[in-house]
Amino acid sequence: MKVAFLSGTSIVNSTLFAAWEVRTIETQFGPVTYKQHDGFTLINRHGYGFPLPPHAINYRANIRALADLGCEEVLSLNSVGSLKPGLPPGTLVSCSDYVGLQQGPATFFDTELKGGAPGIANHLIPLLVRELAPEFEIKTGKVYVQMRGPRFETKAEVRIVKEWGDVIGMTAAHEADLCVEAGLHYNSLALIDNYANGLEGTEIDFAKFKDLVKSNQEKVNRLFARLLEILA
Repeated sequence: MKVAFLSGTSIVNSTLFAAWEVRTIETQFGPVTYKQHDGFTLINRHGYGFPLPPHAINYRANIRALADLGCEEVLSLNSVGSLKPGLPPGTLVSCSDYVGLQQGPATFFDTELKGGAPGIANHLIPLLVRELAPEFEIKTGKVYVQMRGPRFETKAEVRIVKEWGDVIGMTAAHEADLCVEAGLHYNSLALIDNYANGLEGTEIDFAKFKDLVKSNQEKVNRLFARLLEILA
């Protein structure tokens, strides 16, 4: 079983992967820089160098690269906002379904009358729930609501979509769709970094968001260390 990690700023800020070998693969959708070590593959969804905002990520290239590299299981870590008062910042969740009504990226079947059935495999999640406890508790079976970005949602938008799911983000639905099309098994982990705009009286902007992500970095580092041990 070849496992790939797909993450964002949390892996850039982590020292765990500093010594991993950096490589580049050419795909039909463009080049992808990735890291490898001890059989694991690691992709920063935003890219290395100048990070791309969520709406500009080359999702097809990232997922195609993982398929071309022979990966089977994709373990994704997403930064999300909470849509529920009972899911405070710092909570670790796994989503089993998602809402992605806004326009997605181009598919792998753009010239064919064809489309994959949506889904999140979560093959690895039962193992991780068991082995990460009691240090980490994973709230499973949550619903991810995807918005386009790069701006955060308005308070009015949050009032609407909080009835649709549990957490909100800008990337996971695109990745899950493409993994299904590429025959990869998508596994969802998400760390709640903030309450969605207006929820629990919060105000959100990018500077505050970066501070919230930074405050969870130590937890992310420890989580990745344990994931590497469990999946080795």
